[in-house]
Amino acid sequence: MNQTVSTDDLNRRAFVQRSSFAAMLATLGAVELRAQAQAPAEKKAAFTVNVAVIGLGPWGREIVNALGRTKEAKLVAICDTYPAMLKRSADNAPGAAQESDYKKVLANKDVQAVVIATPTHQHKQLVTEALAAGKHVYCEAPLAHTVEDARAIAQAAKNTPTAVFQAGLQLRSDTQRHFLMQFIRSGALGKNIFARAQWHKKQSWRKASPNPDREREINWHLRAEQSAGLVGEIGIHQVDNNSWFLKDQPVAVTGFGGILHWTDGRTVADTAQCVFEYGQGVNFSYDISLANSFDSDYEMIYGTEAAVLMRGAKAWMFKESDAPLLGWEVYARKDNFQKETGIALVANATKLAAQGDQAEETSPVNTSLLSALEAFLTNANEVTTAVEDFKATFGDADKAALTKHLVTVPRQPAATAQDGFEATVSVLKASEAVAKKTRIVFAKEWFQV
Repeated sequence: MNQTVSTDDLNRRAFVQRSSFAAMLATLGAVELRAQAQAPAEKKAAFTVNVAVIGLGPWGREIVNALGRTKEAKLVAICDTYPAMLKRSADNAPGAAQESDYKKVLANKDVQAVVIATPTHQHKQLVTEALAAGKHVYCEAPLAHTVEDARAIAQAAKNTPTAVFQAGLQLRSDTQRHFLMQFIRSGALGKNIFARAQWHKKQSWRKASPNPDREREINWHLRAEQSAGLVGEIGIHQVDNNSWFLKDQPVAVTGFGGILHWTDGRTVADTAQCVFEYGQGVNFSYDISLANSFDSDYEMIYGTEAAVLMRGAKAWMFKESDAPLLGWEVYARKDNFQKETGIALVANATKLAAQGDQAEETSPVNTSLLSALEAFLTNANEVTTAVEDFKATFGDADKAALTKHLVTVPRQPAATAQDGFEATVSVLKASEAVAKKTRIVFAKEWFQV
């Protein structure tokens, strides 16, 4: 029997935090895929970046908590217009200035970078002003609730090369997802045939407050004029993951759905199904619902040789009986679950350890959010240092030369403004297709900044 979940559980955190179901998959003969150990990176001098967080709702508070676990971050300011939100975050941001006006944060010379976790429809103003103030910006996804606002953000980022802009598509910084991306692109699945994903969680998506004005304010995501809808606000991560792995953009999307359960005055669908068509002939079906929790959330890509299922920090491969050996199966650990055997690919495993007969349950060292924030801080430090070094050597008169130089600065994997813009366009058009119950053909220029 499904149970309704508290509303605070329904936020972006719900997408990246999940319980393991390895045992169930292994009974189906799954091959578990995990990222291989990377060669130790060259150690660099320790650094810190002075960061401010604007927007302290449930996800904003999660960001504050993550920054508190990141040695490269010095949280110098937190900002929210609602006093209770500041109070809730204060314990996890000791010593940080508490501001109700974001303009004071942007005017603070000590603030080098800002993380924007406000409602989506407020992103454009905050991002463009933060970039104009010379701050590095991490903006949660989707970038905006309209294509026009999303393009304005991407253009502002493009026109401010001395600042790092990172979209909050945290899977693009996740080591496990990079491993899977390379694995899938290698052709290990054979020819890609189709893909699908889902996100199911039964609850209203409505937040409660004793103050009617405050309740309306915090439920902005239920109103079509301010929200990107379920596909946009939550599904963007899974939609973007598929486009990223396929290295392609959708050419059309067909949408279905509506307000099928929560008839409470909202104007965005509580259930939606979308079929994204890609130029390779691969279709990606996606469904998301607040009316049923069965089977939770996951992503799958199907090929002629195998299929890969991704769920959070883990993934499993299901091989076709006629698929050739890839080579590593010989050394993979054999795990017995009930009466079936699954072959596990384990990070850092030696050949002997890999062949051990004991099932092993592991958890990721970093969440996707933490990886994304660490990438943002590292890139912000690299760009800041490069700008300072360039100006000290050549002065600041030649802006074109500086811009050209910054392109060569090495950066950690992260979602760029272009990545965020393309993903936002994809999901906004998908939400439009759902609302109109129609098929929308993408124009190539829609993805151009």
